[in-house]
Amino acid sequence: MDLRELGRRAGSLHELDRTAPAPENWRVELIGVPAGADVHLRLRLESVMEGVLVSGDLDVPVTGSCARCLEPIEDTLSLDVQELYAYEGSTTEATSEEDEVRRIEGDHLDLEPLARDTVVLALPLAPVCSEDCAGLCVDCGQRLDDLPADHAHEIVDARWAGLAAKLGTDPSTSSPGAPGESPTTEEN
Repeated sequence: MDLRELGRRAGSLHELDRTAPAPENWRVELIGVPAGADVHLRLRLESVMEGVLVSGDLDVPVTGSCARCLEPIEDTLSLDVQELYAYEGSTTEATSEEDEVRRIEGDHLDLEPLARDTVVLALPLAPVCSEDCAGLCVDCGQRLDDLPADHAHEIVDARWAGLAAKLGTDPSTSSPGAPGESPTTEEN
């Protein structure tokens, strides 16, 4: 963003409504912004004594996978932003650490780091397709929401396998109780 049209007079205002393509790597493990996706910025740039105050909001599409069932997720994040960019030689620049405040480089303002930080910090580390997503069955790996309510798997207790073999019973039909008793199932 070129700041020459904004000027340095405190109170000067410039509104920005722009759509730009998202760069690579705006993501966390399971969800992120697709490279090249449209990021819509609606910002106010206000000249203040110490620099330029940038405030407004941005809309960005995100895609990824549910952390519970691995189904695809598509959504749009609407995020508020507010950041002070300090002028070179201002009191704010002199009294703050290098990474505490963003700085204006010449007559230009780089909005990409602000947008990237806002988006990546807002991304969920464990996104879900719905709040009541049941996840995957630990035994068969199928999505529990797609399975019948009485879905269950037979449990074979390996501790009884040797004794069941001596008694001539099938260990796959033995329960954890004792050899030869009726099998039990475990519901997920």
